[in-house]
Amino acid sequence: MHIEPDWIDYNGHLNLAYYHVLFDRSLDEAFAMVGLGPDYVEARRASYFIAETHVLYARELHYEHPVRVTLQLLDCDEKRMHLYLELRHATEGWLSASCEMLGLHVDMGKRKVTPFPEEIRRNLEIMRAAHAGLPRPDNAGRRISLRGDGESRTPDDGGSAEQPRRTRH
Repeated sequence: MHIEPDWIDYNGHLNLAYYHVLFDRSLDEAFAMVGLGPDYVEARRASYFIAETHVLYARELHYEHPVRVTLQLLDCDEKRMHLYLELRHATEGWLSASCEMLGLHVDMGKRKVTPFPEEIRRNLEIMRAAHAGLPRPDNAGRRISLRGDGESRTPDDGGSAEQPRRTRH
């Protein structure tokens, strides 16, 4: 994929909103393969919504950078999908951002979470089984915290968790 000129912000790099656009476009492409494309929404009156997302920005992207996104289906059940995506420089391979998502299958008429149809569930299970052989991403399952009650790491610290200093006020 290519970065569009209007996506560059006043800091001279890709604006955070457009990381989501790149992740979203990749999600659409990947889920069309399992039968959850635009025709599914029209024919079945159902779709998937993203209920939660966590993006980690690891390295800046600039206009001239070609990019690619990979998707890993970490888990799924009758109504939900746990997804992990990585945005990388397409030729040099370095990680720019990762995105972890929780997707829900939704009945568009009722706007309620509902089970996947059996054929979609089978397709998701095939994808999940294929992805099960991949290593679990180090960044999956992270949480944000400034206090000592959780891990707080920066993208370039080698993955070590440092306990922040406690200060008294």
